[in-house]
Amino acid sequence: MLRVFKPTWMVESVFHISPQKLKRHGITTVLADLDNTLIPWNNKTSTQRLRHWMESLHAAGIKLVVVSNNNPRRVKHAVADLQLPFVAHALKPLPVGIKRVLKRDHLNRGEVVMVGDQLLTDVLAANNCKIKSIWVKPLVKTDLLPTKINRQLEKLVYRLIRKKYHLQWKEDID
Repeated sequence: MLRVFKPTWMVESVFHISPQKLKRHGITTVLADLDNTLIPWNNKTSTQRLRHWMESLHAAGIKLVVVSNNNPRRVKHAVADLQLPFVAHALKPLPVGIKRVLKRDHLNRGEVVMVGDQLLTDVLAANNCKIKSIWVKPLVKTDLLPTKINRQLEKLVYRLIRKKYHLQWKEDID
């Protein structure tokens, strides 16, 4: 039962994820949550740090796609200057949004990883879709009310899976 919440990797920040290590694991496409994963939830647009990380992914031949539960207008505005493909209203933890990207882009599940700051949406959606996942710490400590509630449940689930699977936060994927 708890296995559905277990991330493949746990990394301090999305910006610590090495494109070279992703390549070693056969990853060609990174699906990433938007709010508090790529940019703070209260930012309207991208950051220099995100642009730098995107450039390193691109240089390694790795594609980045945003998969967000947020509305299309918010996601489109946030990634407009980056020209990133995206899926909004992804319905995570259901695999709907991820499956949409897999089908649209003709992707092999073994070559895809989902990165996100929430166990109960991003990691669970990845596991529901049978792809690898990277759980990252949120970029900022504040959240909207629904996410605050989710984070309380997440703390409980994390305590259980940490104990069962001996999980630890790392600087990068193995």
